[in-house]
Parts: sequence; structure tokens; C-alpha cells
Amino acid sequence: MAPAWTNDQLRRKWHVQRAFRYVFAATLTIDDPQVERVTGDAAEFVRELKRADGGDIWLCGGGNLAGQLVDEIDEMVIKSYPVVAGAGISAFAGVFNPTQFAVKSRKDFDSGTQVTWFERK
Repeated sequence: MAPAWTNDQLRRKWHVQRAFRYVFAATLTIDDPQVERVTGDAAEFVRELKRADGGDIWLCGGGNLAGQLVDEIDEMVIKSYPVVAGAGISAFAGVFNPTQFAVKSRKDFDSGTQVTWFERK
């Protein structure tokens, strides 16, 4: 049986569901007033968001976008699973730019899954 969600997890889920979302896509059609399609430079757009008032920015997506935004990432949450699944997608695609992060915290689950929080050094 999976453990029940904590109040903190439920609050985060509620905030994520209510958060305004930006989708970086060249051709996707979006019909949702809570979502804006962004077609320009992803890094510049995120820099503008960071300069504005507001909360945290969460990147959920593939390695291509993460690679474009690596210089803008202050913290990371990485989930790892005890499964070998094959080739997969790179976590950070594009030009290789070594960037150091330090482990902030880690949570282990009975399934072997780990969630690790990192912050930029």
C-alpha cells in the first residue's frame, strides 16, 4: 500500500494544478487559458520570468529544454528508479557545460525509488 500524501505534498499538488503554465513549442495549438505557448528563446524568457515578481519556476520536460536552460537552473529535483530501461533521453541535451550542484536532501522509498534535491554550488 502506498503511503498517504502529506499535507505539504497536497499543498504542492494544489499549487501546481493552479499555476500558470508556459509551453515551449513551435507548432503546438493550446486551448487553455492557464497555458501560454512560447516560441522564442527559452533562456531569455526564463530570465525575464526570474526578474519578475512571482514564485518558483518548475521545469518539467525533456533534455533539450533542460539543456537550453541549464545556466538558469538554481535547484533540481531528480527522481531515480531502480529500473534499467534502455537508451532513453539525455537529461541535458546540447552543448556540454559542466555545472556543479550539491545534494540538499534525499528521500528513499521502499520501492527503491529516490528523490534527490540539489542546489547550485
